[in-house]
Amino acid sequence: MIVFSDSHGLLGSARKALKAAGPVDLLLHAGDYYRDALALAQESSLPVVAVAGNCDGVYGGPAEELFLLEDHKVLLTHGHLEGDRSGGSLQQKAKEHGATVVVTGHTHVAQMVTQKGILFFNPGSITRPRDGGKPSYGLLDIGDEGIVPSIHRLT
Repeated sequence: MIVFSDSHGLLGSARKALKAAGPVDLLLHAGDYYRDALALAQESSLPVVAVAGNCDGVYGGPAEELFLLEDHKVLLTHGHLEGDRSGGSLQQKAKEHGATVVVTGHTHVAQMVTQKGILFFNPGSITRPRDGGKPSYGLLDIGDEGIVPSIHRLT
């Protein structure tokens, strides 16, 4: 599956990422702009799971989604409501829901970290990265070893 965040109404880089990623079976969008996720899903014919972020205003969708990917429970949230990305309240929320994967956005900084058995994954921003790199997106591959995350940069 391909993971985007913080597209902010600019879909060109996301379209490039969809081509570069090769075959994917699901699109996740971790907020800021929920409607972008719907547009990309329609263009690509991919199923989508998406949440609203702090910049969605009246165009927003759900604040979070909890869903199963095979045997893995995933919590998708933009991250702006929790205050911290990979500890404290977000980690507690994941534990309460039994999630082993938490996908967030908001910071525009790509990150993959596992803490206390929970993978915290932020694909960074597909339009406006704040980590000194090029726009980024994520891939989450499910295999025999579980969910394997990766971050990719557009060239």
